[in-house]
Amino acid sequence: MNSSEDRYSTMTKLLDEAVIAIRRLPPETQDDLGRFLLELASEEPLTPDEIAALDEAEAEIARGERASLESVRAFWRSHGL
Repeated sequence: MNSSEDRYSTMTKLLDEAVIAIRRLPPETQDDLGRFLLELASEEPLTPDEIAALDEAEAEIARGERASLESVRAFWRSHGL
């Protein structure tokens, strides 16, 4: 383990609490959340399309618009989550 890995080798209390809570969920849900966390932790830069989508989402939020539950589920499915 190199020095930068040593610096981040422990979880914060909040992340540790989240992992404990996730352990109580069904295996399929744990896997979904695991994939989600790994995707979030990825160091791959966002694509221009992803940046544009985030910009649009922020504009929608500023206008008070909210996504439907089905559109959110479709989004996660499209990303394999």
